[in-house]
Amino acid sequence: MNTSETFNELRFSVYGKQVHYQLSAERLVSQTLERGQGSLSSSGALCVDTGKFTGRSPKDKFTVIDDTTRDTVDWGDVNRPISQAHFYGLYSKMRAYLAEKEVWIRDAYACADARYGLSIRIVNETPWANLFCYNLFLRPEQENMPAEETEWLILQAPGFEADPETDGTRARNFTVVNFTSKIILIGGTAYTGEMKKGIFSVLNYILPVERGVLSMHCSANEGPDGDVSLFFGLSGTGKTTLSADASRALIGDDEHGWSDEGVFNFEGGCYAKAIDLNPEKEPEIFGAIKPGALLENLVVNAATGEVDFSDTGKTENTRVAYPIDFINNAKTLSVGGTPKNIFFLTCDAFGILPPISKLDKGQAMYHFISGYTAKVAGTEMGVSEPQSTFSACFGRVFLPLHPLKYAELLGKKLEENPAINVWLVNTGWIGGAFGTGNRISLKYTRALIAAAMNGALEKVAFESHPVFKFAVPQACPNVPEEILNPRDLWEDVNLYDQKAADLALLFEDHFSNYAGQASEVIKEAAPSFV
Repeated sequence: MNTSETFNELRFSVYGKQVHYQLSAERLVSQTLERGQGSLSSSGALCVDTGKFTGRSPKDKFTVIDDTTRDTVDWGDVNRPISQAHFYGLYSKMRAYLAEKEVWIRDAYACADARYGLSIRIVNETPWANLFCYNLFLRPEQENMPAEETEWLILQAPGFEADPETDGTRARNFTVVNFTSKIILIGGTAYTGEMKKGIFSVLNYILPVERGVLSMHCSANEGPDGDVSLFFGLSGTGKTTLSADASRALIGDDEHGWSDEGVFNFEGGCYAKAIDLNPEKEPEIFGAIKPGALLENLVVNAATGEVDFSDTGKTENTRVAYPIDFINNAKTLSVGGTPKNIFFLTCDAFGILPPISKLDKGQAMYHFISGYTAKVAGTEMGVSEPQSTFSACFGRVFLPLHPLKYAELLGKKLEENPAINVWLVNTGWIGGAFGTGNRISLKYTRALIAAAMNGALEKVAFESHPVFKFAVPQACPNVPEEILNPRDLWEDVNLYDQKAADLALLFEDHFSNYAGQASEVIKEAAPSFV
């Protein structure tokens, strides 16, 4: 076997019986096909199934509690502690397990701004998982040169399962992060997103604490004049779709840092939801499904290779992973300046929030800590009516620190850069709740965002929302004026008022988790019931 593909040196051989190092995407695809672990779509993308787990298992993610983390991590349901003894027991077992396996090793890094770069070594049990790492992490220029020193190590072994009774886990699958040893262990699950979000969690700890950088679960793009926009939002709100704009350069679709110099992508690729992917509505993402891309858990016609993007038979969390340069207008170096516009995206299934609203600093911090959206019937099993969902900072499950740390850092950024505009955008329902009203057209949402970015909304009148108090524009180019004020679209305005108050109570209930430690500027931005 070619020596550029296999290393028998001690530092590599300890990981596996047969080691493949830093293989090209083409070689990883061919090895996956040779082993019967995947197939090709008609467009040439590699199609695989991740097995039992088609999404992350947040309840099975643990952080080692030790002198490094004991007083800094926000312990609780999100950050579950595990002992050092249990960690080292699992680590030893995984090393012994992988030592008898064929493994794939990749050296990569995170953070496009080299001043904050984090080097990573990943050891995978399958070639297609290593392809995911090739696509999602940043790639060293000299791909066949082994790193002399690597800061973080990820061991990913889907075939290795924990024994909860002896290993300190909740189930047989697990993700364990050790900030002192700088190791992430992932076992019992083949879902590749655990690796991506493991490193994201690491950066969410390191960058704010050690470097004063705001780490963000958002997408980012840049206009022809260099103006940067950020898009925050939970799953299903349009974060990836709205940032993939043919008229603007894509900086990244999911994870970024905001330093004193500007914003930078953590990743080298995109991990987009593929459910109902449509070449008309999302041409940039659809066009990225080509040789080298990785399709996960989609239904594929075995005879023709045609993909049915609407089939949710395996999961609704179907995904495609591809290098960022598969997007035609992606920036070569995924960095940008200080953002000019920030968009908080929410899919409000209750039909209360306006299609777009402008937030002041306190409101921006309040809605950041709220991270609101809603699930609707048909999107998840057991959901028969709209359900509110709140996730602090639009990514609570990835935050090792207390959410107010990130909210206060956002407030500091806004204080230092008063020209930044912050917008709350409802990509959900207007004219009534789900089942009564209609979902706002993507065409209108794009027009609203374009008007915010090009300054057109600076020339119109605004009115304060009676409950949420943010500023609502009364006109926008290419958008019907009647949809800008949702109350006017309800047949029964009194019912709207009642439902608006109900939604405000849900915000209040969520914020009660943070109110005791929140600053006055955040508390004053809460909805009003007067």
